Amino acid sequence: MPKKIKQITYSEVQDRLRSLQFDVAPVPNVANQVQVSKYGCAAILGPGGDDGVYQFVHRPGVLFGKEITHLVNHGYQQHFHTSRGDFAATADHLRNLHRFTEELKEAAGEPSLYNESLGTTSDDHLYDRLKGRDLPLAERPTPAWKFSAGH
Repeated sequence: MPKKIKQITYSEVQDRLRSLQFDVAPVPNVANQVQVSKYGCAAILGPGGDDGVYQFVHRPGVLFGKEITHLVNHGYQQHFHTSRGDFAATADHLRNLHRFTEELKEAAGEPSLYNESLGTTSDDHLYDRLKGRDLPLAERPTPAWKFSAGH
C-alpha cells in the first residue's frame, strides 16, 4: 500500500531551510513571502492556500544583482533572461542552480524526479524548430522542407 506523503507547512519549510544554511529573508513590500537563497541562486516562496503548504511565487533561478533570472534553452545554448537582457549560462551557474533546486526540494519534502535529478531543467525551450508550434495550425509559418525547390 503506498504511503501517504505528509504535507509540510509553510512555516516548517522556512525552519528547515534555515537549519540547512539557506538565507531566508522576507520580500520587501510583500506580505507573507520569503526569498530563499544559497549558492548565488534564489527563489521566492509564499503560502499555498488554506492547507498551510507553500508554493513557488518565483521559480529558482540564478541571482544577477537582486533579480532572479529565468532559464531559457535555445537548443544550442542556455541563457538566463533578466529585465536587462539575456546572459549566457555557464557550467558553474547551471551546477549551482541544480544543487540549489535539489536541496530546496529535499528540504520542502518534494519528490525528486528522475529527469530533473540528471541536471538542470529549463523553464522555457525556444528551439528554432519549435518556434510557432503553440499557434493554431492555420497561423503556423510554413516549414522550410515544405517549400518547393524552385523558390
